Amino acid sequence: MITISAIVGFLSIVSGFAQSRSQNYIIDNGALRREISVDNGNITTVNFRLPASKNNILGRDSKEFSLSVDDLAYSGHSQWKNIQKRDTFDTRSGKGIVVSAIAPDKPFRLELIYLTYPGLSVVRKALRVTNTGSADLKVENVDVESLKLLWNATDSWIFRQYARRKWIGPYIGDWNDPLIVVHSTSFSRGVAIGNEAYGITKRCTAFDEDGNTVSVGLTHSNQAYPFRKWLSQGESWQSPWVFIAPYENTLDPSLVVNTSVQDFYRRHMGVRIEQILQKPLFVYNTWNPFRFDINDALIRQLSKAASECGVEEFIIDDGWQLNIDPHEGKHHLYGDWEVDKSKFPDGLKPVFDYIRSLGMKPGLWISIGSADISSKVYKGHPEYFAKDAQGNITNLHDTRTVAQKQMMRSACMGTEWTEFIKSKILNLVKEHGLAYVKLDFAIVTSAYVFDNRHTGCYATDHPYHRDRNESFAVIYERCMKLFDDLHAAAPELFIDCTFETAGKLQLMDYGIAKHAEGNWLSNIGNPGPMGSLRMRSLAWERSPALPATSLVIGNLSMNDYAHELAYKSLTGALPIMLGDPRELNADQRAKFRAWSSWIKQLEEKHGIMSFRQDIPGFGEPQEGAWDGFCRLNTDTSSGGIVGVFRQGAKELSRIVTIPWLDDNTRYTVKKGYQGETVASMTGKDLKETGFPVALKEKYDGELFEITK
Repeated sequence: MITISAIVGFLSIVSGFAQSRSQNYIIDNGALRREISVDNGNITTVNFRLPASKNNILGRDSKEFSLSVDDLAYSGHSQWKNIQKRDTFDTRSGKGIVVSAIAPDKPFRLELIYLTYPGLSVVRKALRVTNTGSADLKVENVDVESLKLLWNATDSWIFRQYARRKWIGPYIGDWNDPLIVVHSTSFSRGVAIGNEAYGITKRCTAFDEDGNTVSVGLTHSNQAYPFRKWLSQGESWQSPWVFIAPYENTLDPSLVVNTSVQDFYRRHMGVRIEQILQKPLFVYNTWNPFRFDINDALIRQLSKAASECGVEEFIIDDGWQLNIDPHEGKHHLYGDWEVDKSKFPDGLKPVFDYIRSLGMKPGLWISIGSADISSKVYKGHPEYFAKDAQGNITNLHDTRTVAQKQMMRSACMGTEWTEFIKSKILNLVKEHGLAYVKLDFAIVTSAYVFDNRHTGCYATDHPYHRDRNESFAVIYERCMKLFDDLHAAAPELFIDCTFETAGKLQLMDYGIAKHAEGNWLSNIGNPGPMGSLRMRSLAWERSPALPATSLVIGNLSMNDYAHELAYKSLTGALPIMLGDPRELNADQRAKFRAWSSWIKQLEEKHGIMSFRQDIPGFGEPQEGAWDGFCRLNTDTSSGGIVGVFRQGAKELSRIVTIPWLDDNTRYTVKKGYQGETVASMTGKDLKETGFPVALKEKYDGELFEITK
């Protein structure tokens, strides 16, 4: 007689036998090939190469991934059970596979998700963990990719911090590493490694573990801002996406960033700046020099002058608001978001109506996660606010003992605060027809506080995180969900998530760029050429690894003596200016309008705001040198804009070569809005011969259109 237990035993033997057999899963989109081996419960990539090449970039025995669950370590070498494969796709032309497996000794299921995109040598990957047991599980130390390269640190350059800064030897990255490039000087090839995690939760490494391995994922438990995720019964969690782009046959490791990486995030990642129909082309903001001292009459005067300069979007910054029960004499009145009637007697609506009557779109500054202790929301909902290690409600943004700062408290996105602030923002957007919101101040960690203990939320009774370690990722995730909800209600709304909200000085990354169109990246206070240099340096360092138009770089002034140089510099990112446009005379205002009209024409003609490339031989902007950028449409090869700058260099002229266009097409090079023809040549000639640019002044810049 055959018993049930005998049948179960037999099926177990058959399943085990089937799983022990070796099989390979192939990912091949014609631009790359990745071969994943499943052998006796182990999962690892054994071949990773470009299709026209026989050169595998990997050595043997890569981990493939790693994580810990309840403090037990797992990787591709962990003898997984019931490994299966199925096809998958996403809504952005991605196609690939999911490899699923059961843990050998814990009740959870793991899924590895791989995607490729048409014509791109990029593989995107995420992992998903599902709790299949009855007890809670703790997930930490997540490396979504962990691959052993064929070459080691000895002959390699690591390009860190947005793939711009060189490093030799083992490297552990941080929040400034949404992208690194690991380049072998011996083999003239390498990999770009991208991380789509948010803010301070990013981690990537090169050669740190064994001299060959690169990894990318989330912060580990021994780091300053450790990632943690608790999973209850039946709950699933998916990691942020990461991506790897191999390349070969080049001495220039920046080439992969200017091509494959930029094409990937522009076409397929889903960055928000590429999802709005009209990108901002000239923005004005009131913060500098007026700070909090704004009112109805001043805004009307500024908006009239700004409109005459060709400004398209006008943003009222901090100082317009107060609380229902304000404390006397303090300007830090955050939380209730009532209009200060002493400054705007009739409210904001007539002011914004006036701004729109001048042909500009209105915008407003709001602190997304802060409230004053005088506010109604703070008094009524203390459970919304972040707690420190001692259990006290805290101010994450600033720990200075200035009286105004002591009045401010930081909300926790791991509570229902998100619903409260969402309703406030949406009411303002709908009531005033806002096209732009600048959402500011720290929510996870401050750009100005350097004690790692004063970060995150220590509360253990907040509904969406169980402890401080889990709060890091949860706060970011719920903030980005808030941005998505705002976009669902107002699809064309431009959300400016400042670096202060991101959490570190001048921080921007892919995670934020997928939910917010822009990031207020700085508050540059330098006048003249030094301010323009700092602006161009910030833009150069972060692009083309990130979308250039998402970089909102303040505070260059419209009435600075070098304001035309400032504007030309800003065309390499998002043109935003501050200052007092009332001080400009009629000719200066007309020149601003001519430049802004020209940029608008180029955007309509070439879509320049979706692109940015490097000019060969023009490196980091610095004193005593030349620098520049391209914003050329490489999808249509129609042309675009080139900016060239002399920053105190001894040379009076430089040759500019452009490799990004079609070799066989003839192009005309024209100077600025004046339209003076500088050269006419084929794309091949532009690449190999180029055209001369002469600048007589030691500190100057020029913009050119290149067009078919």
